[in-house]
Amino acid sequence: MTDAQRFRDLYEECHPRVLAYATCLVGRQVGEDITSETFTVAWRRMRDIPTPPLPWLLGVARNLTRELRRRDGRQYALAAQEAQRVITSGAQVEDVAAGVTERAVALQALAGLSAADRELLTLVAWHGLGPSQAARVLGCSTATFSVRLHRARRRLERAVDAAGPSRDPRDPRDSRPKVTLKEH
Repeated sequence: MTDAQRFRDLYEECHPRVLAYATCLVGRQVGEDITSETFTVAWRRMRDIPTPPLPWLLGVARNLTRELRRRDGRQYALAAQEAQRVITSGAQVEDVAAGVTERAVALQALAGLSAADRELLTLVAWHGLGPSQAARVLGCSTATFSVRLHRARRRLERAVDAAGPSRDPRDPRDSRPKVTLKEH
């Protein structure tokens, strides 16, 4: 039996169960991606797959899911740092309590943003990419990237305002920092 035939049999036998497992872990759409990656790994390591193959395939799917969650967690943390930078830009935090409050507001605001918005913000803020470089990463034009980044910054600003205590910009005694988003 050739590797191609063995893979075809493996796929037909195990695909529904691997998909069901991955879907239970991460939902249908991402589960389909994890399942595809699992069978890509299986194809590359066809000769290493033990008998029965299902536990090995589920282990691969689990590892891919854990890797995805680690990446997402790191990206979220980076986006939180960007939000914190945005919140405190141009303002001195006078005490620790204010800093903690601002961080909590930033994290809450980021939680409300889409993954795409967090990615846009981190490409520029954390990874230090310029608009043309970041656009290349995302596979879009520089102009499209700039518009998306502008909109993501506005959504972050609105989310920060919604997450934080209300402030009166006319009140000079209100020393809470106002969010300012630096444009490129």
